[in-house]
Amino acid sequence: MNTLSLVIQREYITRVRKKSFIILTLLMPLLMVGLTFLPLWLSTLNDGEVKRIAVIDRSGIYAPLLQSTETFHFEVIGEEAQADAQTKVGGELFAILQITGDLSNDQGSVSLTSEKQSPQELQSLIRQTLREKVTQQRLDQLSGSGEVDSEAITQVREILEERPSISLQTLRMGDDGSVTESSTEVATIIGMVFTILIYMFILMYGNMVMQAVLEEKKTRIVEVMVSSVKPVNLLIGKIVGIGLVGITQLAIWGILAGGLFSLLSLFIASPEQVASMSSGMGGMADMSAMGNVGGVEMQGIMSAILSINWLEVILFFLLFFIGGYVLYASIFAMFASAVDSEEDTSQFLTPVTLLIMFAFFAGFYSVNNPDGPLAFWASLIPFSSPIVMMVRIPFGIPLWEKLLSILLLYGTFILISVVAAKIYRVGILMYGKKPSLKEMFKWVRYK
Repeated sequence: MNTLSLVIQREYITRVRKKSFIILTLLMPLLMVGLTFLPLWLSTLNDGEVKRIAVIDRSGIYAPLLQSTETFHFEVIGEEAQADAQTKVGGELFAILQITGDLSNDQGSVSLTSEKQSPQELQSLIRQTLREKVTQQRLDQLSGSGEVDSEAITQVREILEERPSISLQTLRMGDDGSVTESSTEVATIIGMVFTILIYMFILMYGNMVMQAVLEEKKTRIVEVMVSSVKPVNLLIGKIVGIGLVGITQLAIWGILAGGLFSLLSLFIASPEQVASMSSGMGGMADMSAMGNVGGVEMQGIMSAILSINWLEVILFFLLFFIGGYVLYASIFAMFASAVDSEEDTSQFLTPVTLLIMFAFFAGFYSVNNPDGPLAFWASLIPFSSPIVMMVRIPFGIPLWEKLLSILLLYGTFILISVVAAKIYRVGILMYGKKPSLKEMFKWVRYK
C-alpha cells in the first residue's frame, strides 16, 4: 500500500471513529427537524397575558367593530378619559388606539400609542378591521351617489367578500414533448436545501482540514511525517480523507432522510391502507386525514416532489460538493500551513470567508430569478458555482451550462491545488514567522 493511501486511510478512520462524528451523524437529521419546527411552534405561543387596548374613536364608526381576542382586549373609552388612560400605558393598559376622523376621507387619522413596540399581530388585526369598514364605506358612498346601479354595487360587495383564490397548475415540458406537473415552491425549497448543505459542508469540512494542518504543525508531528511521506501526498491524503468522511456522513443522512420520506409517502399515498392499519391501533383512526393537512393538498405536493429528476439533482450535488470542497479545502490547507496558530489565519481566511458568504447570498437571491444575470454568472464562477448552481438545477437549465460550470470548477481546482501544494511543502516546515502573500508566492517558485 503506497503512502498516499495510508494517509487517506489514517485521516478517514481517525475521524469516523470519533464519538462526536457518530453522535452528530445520527442526531443531525432530528436536530434539523427540531430547529426547523421548534421556532415555528414557539412562535404560535403567547405569554398568556391579555393585553388591554383603550380605544378613543371620535368618529364613533370604528370602535364597535374591533372584536376582542384571547390575546387583545379592546375597551372603548371617552375622549375625556384620554389623559387618565395615558398614565396607565405600560401598566394596566398596553396601548391606546386613537381614531380622530373618518378614515374613508383621511386614512392617516388613526394612531396606536404603546410603551413597547406593538406586536405585528395586533397591528394586522386593527388594519384588517379598519380596511374592511373603509371599503364598505366607500361602496356605500358610491351607491348613495346614484351614479352606479345598486345591483352592480351588490355584486361588487359579493365579489369582495368571496375573495376568490386561484390555484395555478404549473407544468413542465420535456425535450421529448412530455408534460409533467411541477411546482415552483417545491423546486425553490429543494434548491435552497441543497445550497445550504453545500455551504455548510464547505465551511465545516474546509475548517476541519485547516484545523488538522494546524494541529499537526503545532505538535510538530508533521516533521516526522514528511520524513517518510511527500508533503504533496500528505496534503492530498488529508483533503481526500476528510472529504470521504463528509461523503460518508452525507450518505448516512441520505439513507435516514430516504427512510423518513418513504414512511411519509406510505401514509400520504395510501390513506386506505393507513386506515386499515390504524383500525387496530386505538386513537389513530384519524391518520387517514393526513392526505390533506392544513388545507394543503399533500397529494399534489408529493406529485411535484416525485416529478423532480432526483438522479440528476443528486449526481450534480455530489459533483459540485466534491469540486467546491476540494477547491476551498486546498485554500484552507495552504493558508493553515503558512502560519503557526489559528489567530494568524484570520488575515488570509477573511477574504475566503467573504467569498463563500457572497456565494451563499447570491444563491439566496437567485431563487427569485434562476435565469437572471446574477444566477447565471455566479453559477459559472468557480468560487460561487458549487453553491449557486444547486439553486438553479431543480428549475431545469441547459446541460451545457452545468457541464461548463463543472469544467471551470475542476479546472480552477487543479490550478489552485498545484499552487497550494507548492506553498504547503514550504510553509508546513516554517515556524515563528508570519509570511505575507508576496512571500508565499515566492515559495511557489522554489524548486
